[in-house]
Amino acid sequence: MPATPSTMRELGTPMPSFRLPDAGGAILSSEQFRGAAGLLVVFICPHCPFVRHIRNEFARFSHEYQARGLPIVGINSNDIVAFPEDSPEGMKKEIEEAGYTFPYLFDESQAVAKAFRAACTPDFFLFDCDRKLVYRGQFDDSRPGNPVPITGSDLRSAADALLEGRTPPPKQKGSIGCNIKWKPGNEPEYF
Repeated sequence: MPATPSTMRELGTPMPSFRLPDAGGAILSSEQFRGAAGLLVVFICPHCPFVRHIRNEFARFSHEYQARGLPIVGINSNDIVAFPEDSPEGMKKEIEEAGYTFPYLFDESQAVAKAFRAACTPDFFLFDCDRKLVYRGQFDDSRPGNPVPITGSDLRSAADALLEGRTPPPKQKGSIGCNIKWKPGNEPEYF
C-alpha cells in the first residue's frame, strides 16, 4: 500500500483555529479548549488501513489521556464523493466500533487540513497550553504488516512530557499513512 509521510510542521507553530461539525452535525470550535493543558488534534478517517491498524490502541490512549486532562479532537478531511465510507455516517460507525470518546469532526472543505498542513491519516499534532506545536509525529513504529507491537509509545512520551510540564524532545519521527483524499483540484501546494 502506498504511504504518505507527515509534513513535520515546524515546532512552535501556532495552532490554526477551526470550527467544524462533528459526525452528528453539532459545531465544535477550537476556542472551546481554551485553558486546557494542551490539545491533541489527529487527522484520521474510517477507511484508512493505517488508522484501522492503530485505532483500538488509539481509543485506549484517548480514554487514558482525556482522563488525565488532555483534550483530543479527531478530524476527517477526506473527499467523501470518492470515498463514501468516510462520510459522517461512516464516522459514526467508526466511533461506535473503535469506542472513540473524543469529538470527531468533519472538514468537508478541507481548509482545516490545509491550515494544519496535514498530509496523511493518521497525522498527530500536539499543542501546549499556549497552542504552540510541541509534537508532530507518529503514534509508534507499528505499521500494517510489520511485527512491531502497537503501544503508542512515541505519542505517549510526548503527551506525558506535556502533562508533566516538560517540553517533548525535538527529535521526533514523522507519522506515515494514507494520503488525505483531496478533492480534485484541491491538493495543497505543500505536496
